[in-house]
Amino acid sequence: MIHVIGGGLAGSEITYQVAKAGYNVVLHEMRPNVKTGVHKTDKLAELVCSNSLKSKNIKNASGLLKKELEEIGSFVLEVAKHNAIPGGKALVVDREGFSNEITRTIESMPNVEIVREEVVRIPAETENDIWVIATGPATSSELYSWMSDEFGESAHFFDAVAPIVKADTIDISKAFFANRYEEGTDYLNCPLNREEYIQFREALIDAKVLPIEGFDRKLLFSRCQPIEEIARSGVDSMRFGPLRPVGLNGSDGKRFYAVVQLRRDNSIGSLYNIVGFQTRLKWSEQSRVFRMIPALKNVEIVRYGIMHANTYIEPHKVTDEFFRAKNRKDLFFAGQITGVEGYVESIASGLYVAVNILRVLMGKVPITFPGESMIGALMNYVAHTPDLKPMYANFGLIDKNNVDNVFSMKEMIAL
Repeated sequence: MIHVIGGGLAGSEITYQVAKAGYNVVLHEMRPNVKTGVHKTDKLAELVCSNSLKSKNIKNASGLLKKELEEIGSFVLEVAKHNAIPGGKALVVDREGFSNEITRTIESMPNVEIVREEVVRIPAETENDIWVIATGPATSSELYSWMSDEFGESAHFFDAVAPIVKADTIDISKAFFANRYEEGTDYLNCPLNREEYIQFREALIDAKVLPIEGFDRKLLFSRCQPIEEIARSGVDSMRFGPLRPVGLNGSDGKRFYAVVQLRRDNSIGSLYNIVGFQTRLKWSEQSRVFRMIPALKNVEIVRYGIMHANTYIEPHKVTDEFFRAKNRKDLFFAGQITGVEGYVESIASGLYVAVNILRVLMGKVPITFPGESMIGALMNYVAHTPDLKPMYANFGLIDKNNVDNVFSMKEMIAL
């Protein structure tokens, strides 16, 4: 029996792939019986932070990663494409439709049993079971304690979530629809002049934040910096970051001083999330400060931004290159708990582990993916790097940008 702990992106990918191959799978998901503090539903593959799976352009590392996953047959990526909504060059999804489709599909598989319970420890090794810990950054405290006893203390970093607002409470007269650098109207843009920007930055810096145990700015992931921390780092930091005005000129052709972008969060366009506005401000402060943006003066926030700690192991200490525990061959790790960072990276980790679980079940030797591929380079880096910091897909991990390898890789892993 295959036991998958965690119904996130990696866990869902593994469950589907292994069950599709004809094996019985028990998927253990503790929600809704045990809450995480960041999830809002009991659905599988709930997208907690953004609803963007980043660039679709194959010249971008994230785009190449998607291309490889598409060629190999990723289930979760295919569902993402089914639920895509306008997002410019990015693959942006209706997060509710996305998680609903994954949940329905996996629930309908006759050889999958979904058990709504918290797993606090992995049973002793047996010949008949394989376990996968794919609990992501929100691993329960009980399971974390067991992992610490077995493998040593895990590392962590701090991540944050951006707020979501109701579209009909945005003052459209003070905003405009446009895509950065290209034709299209996928993003809602809220411009600020210099005076408005300065006042907004000062308010961000002075606003009260929620206390978080163990919070350390050195442990903030670079791509998920809270907007207030970006504001503190320099007067123009936001203008060169999430509020950059380039590619979004006004009707007179002149560049705005700063622009806050909002991205559609569902297919009907009733909800928008504020791009790059991850935060740990107190909720009352979010209401006060974010309404200083002219177009958001009367905005209704339906989900406030929050910050949380993300737990991950250091694979070079704990696992082999296949993310199988060094001290027991029946236990694999997958997803963000391995140190990959990002939605698509978690999907890739899940598919990589699924391939090797299937090979083990069929009496074959596990494999690594080609180092010239984005998946192979990312998995290799995460598996072998000492003092690992969470890593996302980037071309710096591979020697050359070769797209053709995905086809030979598909043949190599054919089961």
